[in-house]
Amino acid sequence: MTDTMRALVSGRGPEWVLAEVPVPRPGPGEVLIRNRAAATNNADLPMLAEADPTNDGHGQEFIAGFEYAGEIAALGVDTGTWQVGDPVMGSVPHAFAEYVVADHRFVLPRPEGLEPDTACALPTGLLTEHGALTAAGFAAGQSVLITGASTSIGFIGVQLAKALGASTVIGTTRSADKRDLLTSAGVDTVIITGEHDLAEATLAATGGRGADVVLDHLAGQAFAECLPATAEDGHIVNIGRLAGPASTIDLDALSYRHLTAHGVSFGFTRDTEMAGIIAGLLPAVVPAVARGEIRPMIDRTVDVAESREAAERLRSGQAVGKVVFRLPEEA
Repeated sequence: MTDTMRALVSGRGPEWVLAEVPVPRPGPGEVLIRNRAAATNNADLPMLAEADPTNDGHGQEFIAGFEYAGEIAALGVDTGTWQVGDPVMGSVPHAFAEYVVADHRFVLPRPEGLEPDTACALPTGLLTEHGALTAAGFAAGQSVLITGASTSIGFIGVQLAKALGASTVIGTTRSADKRDLLTSAGVDTVIITGEHDLAEATLAATGGRGADVVLDHLAGQAFAECLPATAEDGHIVNIGRLAGPASTIDLDALSYRHLTAHGVSFGFTRDTEMAGIIAGLLPAVVPAVARGEIRPMIDRTVDVAESREAAERLRSGQAVGKVVFRLPEEA
């Protein structure tokens, strides 16, 4: 193993810079992962812009990225049952690099046959959506409404809910041309926002009852519209704020229906909680991934040296799904 590696560094300008940096070393309870592929997330570009010293950013350099997939290259002490060579995937800061260090409790096994290019785009969605369903007390046989179902994370939520036994999955999207995509992923009723009233369409799809669980990736006034679409004693979990962080809600709709609202943000979850969330994925979710029941939405896969083009694609707003960086051995 060499002492240096290639990594995409933020904090040197408006773009990621491919640089040679030291290979990290695993400490107690940590594993070193030879990263083969890394996926982009919504937070990546804002963090890049905030660090840009040429545009009043803080200028503190750091390795960008969160999601990775590869295999274990070295072990610290007290790392459980992991072995060198085990195929893995996960979500941890500084993932746009050839080597990544992670707490051994936060590493997920990568199913046999699942290539790194695909696997790296799964962990954040799996952790977030499964954690949200768990917070809502989801049980097989319940109905689930997912706003922003055609986003990368919502798309995983649809498949996850189906794999875990949801009786009905209702998904919203702004684009009518995403209907077939959502149907293929398992959405039973597609609601085109702007064309249909969310509550009316959800009630119609659930026999007038409403959805037992709502996974809201939009916030804004979409969150308020979810309240009358939720079944009595149901649960609403806000995950994302794509439509803005503020919402004016009708408290009658909340109280008279005896609803419970949750807020989650797994990028800021405490270590003790994250270990439990990871453990919760192992019995049912990872096997569903292995069976091919859950797949990510990937816009394109590029070499890590093409980071500028990848950033431009993300900034354009035209990317459908994640952009994935390959981190191959150098020639």
